[in-house]
Amino acid sequence: MTRIGPRMKLIALFAIFALPMLVAWAMVTWRVGIPDERTAHGRLDPGLPALATWPVDAATKQGVRDWVLVYTCSESCDQEADRWWRLHRALGKDADRLSRVRIGGETSELPGESATHWQGAVPSWASPGTAWISDPAGRVVLQYDAGIETALVLDDIEKLFKMNPEPERAEVRDEREPVVVVGNDESGDIAVEQSDMAVEQSSMTRDAEEVGHES
Repeated sequence: MTRIGPRMKLIALFAIFALPMLVAWAMVTWRVGIPDERTAHGRLDPGLPALATWPVDAATKQGVRDWVLVYTCSESCDQEADRWWRLHRALGKDADRLSRVRIGGETSELPGESATHWQGAVPSWASPGTAWISDPAGRVVLQYDAGIETALVLDDIEKLFKMNPEPERAEVRDEREPVVVVGNDESGDIAVEQSDMAVEQSSMTRDAEEVGHES
């Protein structure tokens, strides 16, 4: 019987400890073995400010518990407004969980949409055609570059809704009254709403962060 020398034993020991790290590195680098349901098509940018602090005229969402799709208009504002409206409709029974906010453009507001404009200089992180998804507390969880396919954004929203189901109807306090979500709110209502929802929304944002890895 062949005996294993001390050097081979040492090499084998190093291999046992190094192999899991190599496998993990390969999974992250080549996206091998990572479930698709945990992969988003947008990117997560923790440095983006909350919607309530954006330098725009105040805009509203349809309900306190709504997630928000915000987008900036480019030269083809009418087409962009139409495609995000179609995405909203494609949510079916979950459509009432989303509100849309359009920044820029002079086209009329479509159903479920609130329009606003930048105040002064446009932030460096808000190039024309960019879109964002925020959680109900106004924290931006995903960002999309101009030209992103509508179907990919729809896929991300459906995943977020699935991971964050609506509360039982008996617990719902949202009466579908418009509330300020973007821009300065002189009444301070948005701050009160975010404070009341802080504990509840923390788990939602953690789920969104799990979804928010670049594919």
